[in-house]
Amino acid sequence: MFGTAFRQLRYSTAILRNRRIRPGDLERIARDLIETLAEFGEPGEDSVLLPGQSGAVDPDVRRTVTARSLRATARAAVRHTPYYRRAFEELSLDPDTLTPQTWEQVPVTPKSALRGLPAAFVSAASVPSLMALTTGTSGTPTSVWFSRAEVEIMVAMSTVSAVLGMGLRPRHSMAYAGCSRATLPLLNVEESVTRIGAAFVPIGTVEPAVTLDRLAAPLGLRGKAPQITHLTVAASYLAALVEEAERHDWQASDFGLESVGVGGEVLSEPLRKRAEAVFGARITSSYMMTETVPSGGTVCGAGHLHHTTEFGHLEVLDPETWEPTPPGGVGVIVQTPYVPYRDCTLLLRYDTGDLVRRPESAPECELAHMPATSLILGRWSGPSSRAVTTRSLLELLEAEPDIPLPARYALTEASGGPLLHVRTRRRTGAGLLGRLEDRATAAGLALGGIVLHDDPAAMPATGPVRADLREHTFESVRPAAATLGSPA
Repeated sequence: MFGTAFRQLRYSTAILRNRRIRPGDLERIARDLIETLAEFGEPGEDSVLLPGQSGAVDPDVRRTVTARSLRATARAAVRHTPYYRRAFEELSLDPDTLTPQTWEQVPVTPKSALRGLPAAFVSAASVPSLMALTTGTSGTPTSVWFSRAEVEIMVAMSTVSAVLGMGLRPRHSMAYAGCSRATLPLLNVEESVTRIGAAFVPIGTVEPAVTLDRLAAPLGLRGKAPQITHLTVAASYLAALVEEAERHDWQASDFGLESVGVGGEVLSEPLRKRAEAVFGARITSSYMMTETVPSGGTVCGAGHLHHTTEFGHLEVLDPETWEPTPPGGVGVIVQTPYVPYRDCTLLLRYDTGDLVRRPESAPECELAHMPATSLILGRWSGPSSRAVTTRSLLELLEAEPDIPLPARYALTEASGGPLLHVRTRRRTGAGLLGRLEDRATAAGLALGGIVLHDDPAAMPATGPVRADLREHTFESVRPAAATLGSPA
């Protein structure tokens, strides 16, 4: 116990003073938590104080830590990366004089800059060890380099999060049905799950029929639940699983799932409800991206997305003016991941492109002490993406059984407003168009009209989703299994 307290104190001191974090301290804290589970069955009451658990912090302390963290991060970026050295020189900015109130003087870093020359953001003081790529579904994949110390820190934090946030225990089995090329999340999940003593089952984004068969299959492992209990998946691939399960009459009783964690894409409420009905499991979502880990967001009981302040600095800005978004307005998340959590690829005011709405008033939920936004609304691609968001369209479409999942749609410009083109099944029930039009009007969607297509060849091109990152397998599937998005 004394050793645990000492390591937590040393970790807290490093954060307060912006000194190097000892990865071994965090790894040992995670191991102590696992040993507590083994001995007592549940974590202790003080687990809320562990790294990444977002316990309430005195506001004065938080302001002091924020100011120090921003200066330390800017100082490291200017000293050790070519991109920020040049940017600060051109603006005659001194990182040591920056405060949270003057932070807007630092130029916003566009995603295109990191994609175009990732080496310009790598610290000369670091030892690059792992290159992680984004999936590229919203454009060219982005490369982010991590040091070995960063990876160890993230794995330790992921372990703590899996125990306390997901309730993962040694009797559980976690299936990973994300893209196998998503290096960082795959590594984090595998390492954290096995350190807890749970079983890890890599599946990938294979044919949905294969995945359902694996989820339903008995494991027959001593000390483990009879079937896979936890699933990690992208929203569009979850939609493909729901489509397959509904078409072939899978029942919740066929599975042993307790929890499905969804990330990487917008999870609509209709899809969440349909997935809960199919799998009989709790469906949760969170927010994190490769470029800004370990900063992320947690959904509260009231449906807000609350953002950690321990690992980085959050701003919500207008994507056209870069001015702060007012309460009730929609803007993009701009993140600054702090050193010492990040020491390899350093980013200041990074434009994530992810759209959120700021609350009209201060929330009163269980996470009210953390900055809050709406759930992710979609990606910024111009003014129309803010007027008609990805979330609003998925909420409209994924509630309809006559629209195959994942929903395929496209927006085209028209004189009366954008036309929404929707892929439907070949045998569509009567009244679908009328229902969509009525619900779109009720939701206040600024559409010029809705056009239904039962022939994909006659439809405008639709954007890619993560479920399209289909991986080949030699396993056989039932002859009746459909391909992704094919209409019935």
